[in-house]
Amino acid sequence: MIRTYPEGVTSWIDVEQNDVEGAKAFYGGVFGWTFTDATPPESPFRYVIAQLDGEDVAAIGGPSQPPEAGATSDSAWNTYVAVDDALAAADRVTAAGGRIVDPPTSAGEGGISVVCADPTGVQFRLWQAKRRPGAQITNTPGSWNFSDLHVDDSTTASAFYTQLFGWAFDDIGYATMIRQPGYGDHLAATVDPNIHERQSGDMVPPGFSDSIGWLATINDDERPHWHVAFTVADHDETVKPECTDELMCQLRVSL
Repeated sequence: MIRTYPEGVTSWIDVEQNDVEGAKAFYGGVFGWTFTDATPPESPFRYVIAQLDGEDVAAIGGPSQPPEAGATSDSAWNTYVAVDDALAAADRVTAAGGRIVDPPTSAGEGGISVVCADPTGVQFRLWQAKRRPGAQITNTPGSWNFSDLHVDDSTTASAFYTQLFGWAFDDIGYATMIRQPGYGDHLAATVDPNIHERQSGDMVPPGFSDSIGWLATINDDERPHWHVAFTVADHDETVKPECTDELMCQLRVSL
């Protein structure tokens, strides 16, 4: 069954790198990803879909030509939120106090994307799905786990996303959970029929089946951002003691 995402649920992640082949080699080695080009060979920009067991999990984008020697990139993982109508959602972003960085842009048969920034300056993206509904495997080793919002002004951020998507921010004592009400029912009706039974009991926060991420206050050496985390089978084995290159440094932040 194809996994679908209702409006207001984080649905996809990608990263832009100067060296697409280098990024493929790195992430393929760490997570076991295989890759399929989603753009034609003559395109100046490459977009490759990462897959596990033939299912979409993420993407890497960047220039088609190899980078010049010594070139570096200030890249970060991007988080996309599913919407039914990208143009209408973009209007809601500005009405809620955010701004549009890049207007609704067609990604061919895949869908329509919008690059936005919330009132605190944190960038995120909207995704109106067509042929590509979003990540098909999550929460298993080698796949996306959560996108968490790291901010310096939680009051402004939560008010914005609540107005934009209807999110609920639940303080559960040790953390603040971000929920899209009704998402658990969507999962139960589609790809995860036992989710409510599995995510019940005294140790599970109420509404956890609707959870799409967590809200966190940034540290002194951290900038506000959407933080992407991946599931791994063994954290210590995956993340080595030393940050040996740019991609490894970035991955250590993401785990």
